[in-house]
Amino acid sequence: MNQKHFPFWPKRVPKELVYPQTPLFDFLEVSARRYPDQPGIIYYGREITYTEFWDSCQRLAGVLADMGVKKGDRVAVYMQNCPHFSISYMGGMRANGVVVPLNPMLVDNELRILLTDCEPKAVITTTELYPRLKGICDELGIKNIIVGALSDYVPEDPDIPVPDFISQVPSSIDGTLKWLDALKDAPAPPPVEVGPEDLCLLPYTAGSTGVPKGCMHTHRSVTSNVMGSIYWANGSPSMVALAALPFFHVTGMIHSFLAPIANGGISVYLTRWDRAAALDAIEKYKVTMWANITTMLVDMLAAPDINERDISSLSFVGGGGAPLPAALGEKFNKMTGLEFAEGYGMTETISQTHWNPPDNPKLGSVGVPVFGVDSRIVDVITLKELPIGEQGEIVVNGPQVLKGYWNKPDADKDAFMEIDGKRFLRTGDIGRMDEDGYFYIMDRVKRMINAAGFKVWPADVESTLYRHPAILEACVIGIPDDERVETVKAIIVLNKDSVGKVTEKDIIAWSKEQMSAYKYPRFVEFVESLPKSGAGKILWRQLQEEERERLKK
Repeated sequence: MNQKHFPFWPKRVPKELVYPQTPLFDFLEVSARRYPDQPGIIYYGREITYTEFWDSCQRLAGVLADMGVKKGDRVAVYMQNCPHFSISYMGGMRANGVVVPLNPMLVDNELRILLTDCEPKAVITTTELYPRLKGICDELGIKNIIVGALSDYVPEDPDIPVPDFISQVPSSIDGTLKWLDALKDAPAPPPVEVGPEDLCLLPYTAGSTGVPKGCMHTHRSVTSNVMGSIYWANGSPSMVALAALPFFHVTGMIHSFLAPIANGGISVYLTRWDRAAALDAIEKYKVTMWANITTMLVDMLAAPDINERDISSLSFVGGGGAPLPAALGEKFNKMTGLEFAEGYGMTETISQTHWNPPDNPKLGSVGVPVFGVDSRIVDVITLKELPIGEQGEIVVNGPQVLKGYWNKPDADKDAFMEIDGKRFLRTGDIGRMDEDGYFYIMDRVKRMINAAGFKVWPADVESTLYRHPAILEACVIGIPDDERVETVKAIIVLNKDSVGKVTEKDIIAWSKEQMSAYKYPRFVEFVESLPKSGAGKILWRQLQEEERERLKK
């Protein structure tokens, strides 16, 4: 195992963890016994105690079992962040099922592909999303549908402003089971038939390299990262987490939803990201822990009243999703005194495989391999292990690695390789490791730009662009070029104060002074906003495809 990072390991935590040999939902049952009156969830001021939380999960498990859900059957959960999601997630597993969390931004054809693939026995959704599902469920013969309303758990006098789309109270929908009615007269839950090695979760990849793939995770693989999150972030029952990352995404799922439950702590839910609401929540509830992605941090730091806000309760802020530009990390540190604990993971590893040690972080690095993880750098072509400092593909072995891809044995063959007799997952990400065992992400293997024979990694160019004081957000793409094969284009969102004052030529001239000749953007385009996924990641592939289609005309 790679142990170069051990001298920098947090002194307060062990290098290996002993995991409970129980199903994932046991965390909630234990917290309900230990802290029965503690709020597990706060939803715009509505407090849901651990007792109510666990009782609702058991009731839903009884309903699902009555619908015919048995061990191994899939239960699709298609909704935004809300109490219904958490109850459906734990209730689906308590029914001995396999939960399939679906991105609420998916539209008709995308939903059809995933529902056809996972063949759910039941689907749970909310009223604003049900119209997208109805025709597909009829087409696929899915008859067990439970529909809740986001307003089900909104108090009459909310603590923070509630978006209009949440506060609207819809009418009942024919042919479905209403959420509140389901929980009211629920049968007893079935006996527990699952253990740590049984499947419990089937999240789908974003499909950046083709059709989305379902990642088969067991109770044990998810438990390993829940416990890892608690130990690394120094969690306790007094933690208050801001749950602004979407729960269908593994980062939000592990750090904002599941880790607080295992701690017996509080999670403050936001249905959608809104920086004003997030700042209100931090101040109102004295939030201590906030897991996020780079785009959220960029947005919050750009709030016009950020210097007047009291965010001093925060003691741990970290995340991933995309490399954090050094300039942003420095700005955050000056403002809060905290180091942004950047980490790295993927759907296949149910969030983190690497994380910066809180007491020994390196700005620009995604940190070191976490509990039980062996990570190496290999040559993309030969798959031979590379020495310190050289760029190659990151591969990982650890307890959180998926069992395999759902219904895709050929994908398994491409995804795994063997080193020293151990099964390693090929991440598809290009990175390097320094002499201290810290890892750095350069880019996706598929995203590399071939500029006149030189390898250009867009994330590297973006990191430099973020140092320009006028740039709020940037996305770098490769576009066809007759002479260079490909060339570099930067699509940029300017800070409001810089609009009309900084030109595209200004950015190109500045970039030319900051980067190698083969690397700096030859083209710059200003836009008002960049398209993002439901998890907040910038959709670089969409921008690249749109640009190439435009150039064909």
